[in-house]
This record gives sequence, structure tokens and C-alpha cells, in this order.
Amino acid sequence: MSVKEACSGDIVVVAGISDISIGDTICTENKVNPMETIKIEEPTMSMNFLINTSPFVGMSGKYVTTRHLKSRLEKELEINVGLKVEPLEDAIDGYRVSGRGELHLSILLENMRREGYEVSVSRPEVILKKIDGVVMEPIERVMVNVPEIYSGSVISKLNIRKGVMTSMVPDGNYVRVEYMVPTRGLLGYRTELINDTRGEGTIVRTFDHYEKFKGEIPQRLNGVLISNDEGEAIAYSLNNLESRGTLFIGPGEKVYEGMIIGMCARGEDITVNPCKAKKQSNTRSSSADESIKLTPPRVMTLETALEFINDDELVEVTPDSIRLRKRYLTEMERRKQANRSRTCN
Repeated sequence: MSVKEACSGDIVVVAGISDISIGDTICTENKVNPMETIKIEEPTMSMNFLINTSPFVGMSGKYVTTRHLKSRLEKELEINVGLKVEPLEDAIDGYRVSGRGELHLSILLENMRREGYEVSVSRPEVILKKIDGVVMEPIERVMVNVPEIYSGSVISKLNIRKGVMTSMVPDGNYVRVEYMVPTRGLLGYRTELINDTRGEGTIVRTFDHYEKFKGEIPQRLNGVLISNDEGEAIAYSLNNLESRGTLFIGPGEKVYEGMIIGMCARGEDITVNPCKAKKQSNTRSSSADESIKLTPPRVMTLETALEFINDDELVEVTPDSIRLRKRYLTEMERRKQANRSRTCN
């Protein structure tokens, strides 16, 4: 029963029942009359939470083991009723965590990193259902408010992502567009919207219903720049790499083999050495490198990192940094895995 106030002597908190959950009713022993259970929306998206296995593990976090990860997720389940945690079948050091969208899961990750946890997470995956033998996927209602001059780009991008327009209403110099889009199609779209509308576009999205699977949706077209060495990034080397794509790191930042340091301008991944220094010579002056001017690196937040990665990549979440890496760090391991994938297909 809900009340606006409580007086002295009223019971407002009950303790001592260890297995109680949100939505349960406490009854007297001889008069069991429970209230109807609260219906909780099912998760629509999942990610794999893995222990951090990078060379920099433990440098900034206090909790880095599977035991710590398991304990923290079990604690979260006590208060986060929309969360679902399952151990991974093919990996003993990880868990499949399901929630109601990217924001739901990214908030958990942000809280964990602030508490001192280190964890690696995979790309978000949409949870598909089978209803009467038909594969169904979650559909979201998307409302985008953009300046009229950018509306064409927004409509084009949402159409490519299998979206269906339901309304388009002018509002002064702005246009309010409403779409029904598969959740899969919205992965990574927020960053694109900000870039396409010069930061003036806003998006509101809510889960609506399940529909028949819409087919393949184009993913990220660009490859990445992968470090092949461990050490500190050097301005001379980064200056040479700028022509190959957009960098995510600056001079002096520590890198390791298999770490993603930038987005490639082409469609394939390229292995590079950001730690390579300029060779010494008799004609080199002491101020020769002072003239190097680098473009500021693209800063990857937790949300943008989760949107950016592909299936063979991970986001390394630590208390003081967000790094991107390949699932398999060495080039030899990546080649072996690629050969296995071709053999299986």
C-alpha cells in the first residue's frame, strides 16, 4: 500500500528476509494473499563482460579477477531488476550480461570503473526471439529533431538501417522525424547523427515491439590502426600515421601490441608502430622535432567506444582510461582465428 506519510510506530522497512525480491508480497503465515507480480520488461541487448587480459591489467584498478567480477554482478542483480547475468559457455572468465539497451549497460560499466573494477566488454548484441518458428527482433520508436538542411542525411542513414518513417513534421527551421528502426540498426548511430548535424540534432528512442528479422544491416566500413609494439607513442611516428586515418591517442600515451590506436581511412585493418622514433644523424638539430604539429586525437568515451567496435574487438574499461583493442592481441593469433573462421564457413 502506498502512503504519503508515516507516523511513529508504523513499519516502513522490513529486514531479515534474504531471498526476497522486488515485486514480492509479504503476507502473514496463515493468510497468504499476494499482490499481482510486477511485470518487468525483458532485456533487448547483451554484452560479454570479460576479465581484463591486456598487458596493462592491474595498473589502475583494484578488482581484476573473475571472482571480483562475479561478486559485483551478483550484487547488481539484487537492485537492478532489468538485468540478467549468465556465465559464458565458451569462456570461463566471463559473463553474458543482458539489459534494456546500451544506456542501461553502459551505466553499469561506468559505475564499475568508478569503483575500481577493470573489465573488457564485447560489442553490444541484440537479443533475438523465436515466435511460432519465426525469428523476431526488437523495434524501437525513434524521434529525431534536426535542422531542415540536415534532414536529408538523417533520413538517408535511417533508411539504410532498415528504418520505416511514420511521420515528418516541420517545426520552424527544424524537422521532427519519427521512425520505426530495428535496435540493431541504431548501434553506432548516435555518433553519426552528431557528425551529420554538426551537433544540432537530438534523438529520443524507446523500445516499441518485436517484428520479423529485417535482414543484414551495414556495419562500420572503416578498418582500424593496430599497434604492433608496446611502449610510449612518439610524435614523429604519429605524424607519419595521420595520413592513414584518424588517431585516438596522442604523444606520450602508453600503448601495447594489439591495441587500437586509430580508425583507418580504408576498409581494412593496418598494423602500425606508433613507438618508432626518428633515427639519429649528424645533421639533425636539437629543435628539429619541435615543428611537428599533430591534429588533436579523437577522444573515445565509453558510449562512443561501445558503438565503434566490431565483433572481433573489445573495449578495455579501467578507472582511468577507455582503450580499444583486438580480441586477439598478436597478429599471428588474428591470422589463425581468421583461418579457422574460413574453414568453419
